[in-house]
Amino acid sequence: MKDKQMMVAVDGIGKKYQLGENVGSYSTLRDSIAGGFSRVVNRCREGLGFRTVRRASAAHDELWALKDVSFDVSAGEVVGIVGRNGAGKSTLLKVLTRIAEPTCGRAVIRGRMGSLLEVGTGFHPEMTGRENVFLNGAILGMSAVEIRRKFDEIVEFAGVERFLDTAVKRYSSGMYVRLAFAVAAHLEPEILVVDEVLAVGDATFQKKCIGKMQEVGRSGRTVLFVSHNMAAVRALCNRAILLEAGRLVIDGQPADIIDRYMKTDQTVGGHREIALQAERITNQAARHLSVSLESLDGQPASQLYYRQPFRVKFVCEIYEAVPDAHFEVGISNVDGTPITWSTTLGPQHADQELTPGRYEVTAELDPVLLPRTYAIDLGVHRSDGETLDYVPRACLFEVLKCGQGDQPNYPWRTVRAHVNMEARWDQRRL
Repeated sequence: MKDKQMMVAVDGIGKKYQLGENVGSYSTLRDSIAGGFSRVVNRCREGLGFRTVRRASAAHDELWALKDVSFDVSAGEVVGIVGRNGAGKSTLLKVLTRIAEPTCGRAVIRGRMGSLLEVGTGFHPEMTGRENVFLNGAILGMSAVEIRRKFDEIVEFAGVERFLDTAVKRYSSGMYVRLAFAVAAHLEPEILVVDEVLAVGDATFQKKCIGKMQEVGRSGRTVLFVSHNMAAVRALCNRAILLEAGRLVIDGQPADIIDRYMKTDQTVGGHREIALQAERITNQAARHLSVSLESLDGQPASQLYYRQPFRVKFVCEIYEAVPDAHFEVGISNVDGTPITWSTTLGPQHADQELTPGRYEVTAELDPVLLPRTYAIDLGVHRSDGETLDYVPRACLFEVLKCGQGDQPNYPWRTVRAHVNMEARWDQRRL
């Protein structure tokens, strides 16, 4: 059997940043004048006998975002790249797409690459959606004939027909990302590189994205997919890579990589402050600050008895007025598969206008979960599905195989599902 063509070859890639320096940035005239003035002042001080302290560049001021990373990717492989925030995932993609230059090592790319690393990369804000499709397509190396051939399909996929002749600076972040993904995926790159940014879209669009990437993989092209959503990695990828602190620690089957990734999680339950750098999808209009899992008497808990009611309490800060928003609490499997969810949007609560400030939100949940380990997901969204701030796996907790007080223990030896659905039974012998 003939070996598949090698599309990506990464050999000993390292990327070092010097903390405190604007590496790779452009100096303005003001910066140059300020720098020159500072040097003149220092020389004058030295001439008067003053000592100018020059800060030494110490090793601890260096940050290796990537360190000795090597792997190969063949045609038709769909490779998930997973890891905590700061593990080096996005830096790796920037090196592969030539946005960032590696400090050492090399990456060989064979074939035309389409990438979606940041919302609207390659878009001009003053140009319309129509104009940006042609601009972005040209940046990706496509001819005008190729772009015109795919144009209607791109617009339909993105769902922005009504706004096609509107400047993209007027687009919401969701519209931006839908159009950017549609261009990158439909202009037939041999290698498609996608960062988690696609999750800015609503659930329906995310499903379309996953389907499109599966189609790209089945056609023999290559996909590199960075995600915190382990369910998406499991469904989409035939291989995965785990990065930790800039190093590649394991490369193999998605199930093995996901299991290793989950075992490194330190977000187990009770009360937890949510760091700014926590895994999240956000448009910067809101931010979750903390989360608590509590028993009904207000005690923080990381473990719950079988059939024990509980509440989730979280604090969210809103930074700008949002006319039609709602909060959500989701319960998911540890690999990111959604199990159940609840929202303030419903018969008892219409969409509400959120004004800037801090909100404490409490959801008291019924005891329907069967014994397993679960994750709490927090979200605040607009009614059209746009995400203001979403924190997956904000904390973990466990439902035990034993009851509380007079409540019965879990009656079966094995757990066959996640949720205990109450039913009205009728049984007759025929």
